[in-house]
Amino acid sequence: MHIPDGFLDPKIWVGASVVSAGALATAVSKTRKVLEDRQVPALGVMGAFIFAAQMINFPVAGGTSGHLLGGALAAILLGPWSAGLILTTVLVIQMLFFYDGGLTALGANVLNMAVIAPWVAYGTYRLVGGLFKGNAGRTAATFLAAWLSVMAAALACSLEIAFSGTVPLAVVLPAMLGWHALIGIGEGLITVVVVSFVSRLWGLEQFGQKSYAGGEQL
Repeated sequence: MHIPDGFLDPKIWVGASVVSAGALATAVSKTRKVLEDRQVPALGVMGAFIFAAQMINFPVAGGTSGHLLGGALAAILLGPWSAGLILTTVLVIQMLFFYDGGLTALGANVLNMAVIAPWVAYGTYRLVGGLFKGNAGRTAATFLAAWLSVMAAALACSLEIAFSGTVPLAVVLPAMLGWHALIGIGEGLITVVVVSFVSRLWGLEQFGQKSYAGGEQL
């Protein structure tokens, strides 16, 4: 899903960069108010886990790739603002040291994976988790949040490439959404397992509790 240089029209990557910069500035402001020093290591551990998960990727179509995102995992456990900062850090490191995604496309990659994915996951988790009580409801909310976050990021990536005139929408859209519908199932299962384990470890078993690491309301 990392878009390389040369795939996006300047209007697309400049616009995406402006939106991403605004979202990140807000995230810094929000997390600064709630984040405590003792919570920083937890964000680092989450970032390392997502970094490792994202390094396993494979080609999909038109020069793009598919991989686990980790947006739902970070958003559910840490909150969407903290998740955005963690995923942005991961994307920047991958771009600088592993040439995964281009510099001009960084704003679009951040928008897709560090803004859209966490917020779609967070919104889905809150909505579905509030409708169904108990562990079954929380599990369903977690899985659906992870799956939809992957599909939303893939959709945004497809539209950016298609509107740039790089690959026709009729080609890139079914390829990206088809593969990521399958990737989303794996992401959903992994997210359910990790969220369940970490929630018990951090004592966050009740829906609506305040996140230990991000200080944001779940």
